[in-house]
Amino acid sequence: MEINKLGNTNIEVSKICYGSLTISPLQANLGYEEAGKLIKYGFEKGIKFIDTAELYDNYKHIKEALKYINRKDFVIVTKSYSYSKETAKNSLRKALKELDTDYIDIFLLHEQESELTFKGHYEAIEYFIEAKKRGIIRAFGISTHRIEAVKDSLKYDEIEIIHPIINKLGLGIQDGSIDKMLSYVKKAYDMGKGIYGMKPLGGGHLIKSSEEAFNFVNNLPFLHSIAVGMQSMEEIDANVEMVTTGKIPIEIKERLNKKTRKLHISDWCIGCGNCVNTCKHGGIKIENGKAVCIPENCVFCGYCAKNCPEFCIKVI
Repeated sequence: MEINKLGNTNIEVSKICYGSLTISPLQANLGYEEAGKLIKYGFEKGIKFIDTAELYDNYKHIKEALKYINRKDFVIVTKSYSYSKETAKNSLRKALKELDTDYIDIFLLHEQESELTFKGHYEAIEYFIEAKKRGIIRAFGISTHRIEAVKDSLKYDEIEIIHPIINKLGLGIQDGSIDKMLSYVKKAYDMGKGIYGMKPLGGGHLIKSSEEAFNFVNNLPFLHSIAVGMQSMEEIDANVEMVTTGKIPIEIKERLNKKTRKLHISDWCIGCGNCVNTCKHGGIKIENGKAVCIPENCVFCGYCAKNCPEFCIKVI
């Protein structure tokens, strides 16, 4: 497994980052013990970097894995929507307590949109920078679905790490194309910021072309790591093979193909109806103000996700 230093930080991470949203109550809802064993299995395969968030409600799942993993050998990044000193303090305290650790490697502000949101959350940023000085966090940064946030982050030395959406079709990017996103990500990389991408498989919609999709991000020279969701040993094996060899062995493909996929619609759906208007198969509807999948009609084509402004539709 390739190990890279995250920009100008002293943090070294594996080329694959374990995306833990998929094991959380928001998606697969695995038990603590099952999730802990999966994370441990990934670690043994060389995945020494994990991404979580306060929103995911899975700190205790990761805590279970830490029973088997030397904390100093494992990089943990978490995220929150903190906007003030008090909310930042509470978020950091919650992460430390529920993970049962005395430091967080990387703390990000979740889903930042632009310099305006940086300024609106700056009291929280100041708190996290102070926490870094005290050794409670090692680095600070942002996650984002928007090109504008990556562009604006170039003005801020405080933002050391950027976690943007990057996949071959640009699924989930809310304000432009994948080419434009990559142009600013490269600038951030050249400035010494640590970059780890998210959604290489477009929230599950690129699974049918997973090798091509994964090779696209793996071959980008300005990505230190790639966060990908995994909820089974087969998925861990497949992703490790893709990042190390560029292809998935046939026997692993056959096991993965037996898995039943489903369309997952996150509870932050705003019921805008874009997905309904896009779907040509009658596979989705609005019910009680939220999008609802019609399983018998859904063909997992992924077209609905392209037009979801909140990127809340995924295949799991």
